[in-house]
Amino acid sequence: MWAVVATVGRANRVAEIFRSRAAALEDRAWRAQQVRAYADFLERSKQPLPHYSVTPIRRSDLPRKWTPLPALGFLRGQFI
Repeated sequence: MWAVVATVGRANRVAEIFRSRAAALEDRAWRAQQVRAYADFLERSKQPLPHYSVTPIRRSDLPRKWTPLPALGFLRGQFI
């Protein structure tokens, strides 16, 4: 399995998981595009810009109550 990982500062969160690396790379590109599109808004609201990467992951490495992250990596003003 492949994970798209969101990084803000020292915090890393699994944003989404996929069975194929190609699907994970496509999702990472989409998320990066969303960050670029909303960069001005994020900077004005003093939100850190998330960085996305793709890495292999085992299902056992996921937290017990893991849920996918929104595209910009935050919800209600807090990085999830």
